[in-house]
Amino acid sequence: MKKLMVMCGSGVATSTVVMGKIKNWLANEGLESEVKLYQSKVAEEVNHVDDYDVVVSTTLVPESIKSKVINGVPLLTGVGTDVVFGKIKAELTK
Repeated sequence: MKKLMVMCGSGVATSTVVMGKIKNWLANEGLESEVKLYQSKVAEEVNHVDDYDVVVSTTLVPESIKSKVINGVPLLTGVGTDVVFGKIKAELTK
């Protein structure tokens, strides 16, 4: 089973919104039974991003992990969501 982490600054507000959108997308893609979802705040996950197959963040992340994190802001704004879901799918199918 793949592990997907959604993070934001507090681990509550925007990550909850994005989590809902990712859950719906996974269901539409028929992937919900193949992915375990986690939610947290950036400060708690900085040293644990390698524990997950996919990491999506709605806030800035340290430069040291930036290459491992997908920017989830488009899932909040609605602009560029296909690109984000494409990146998530690519990571899940590795």
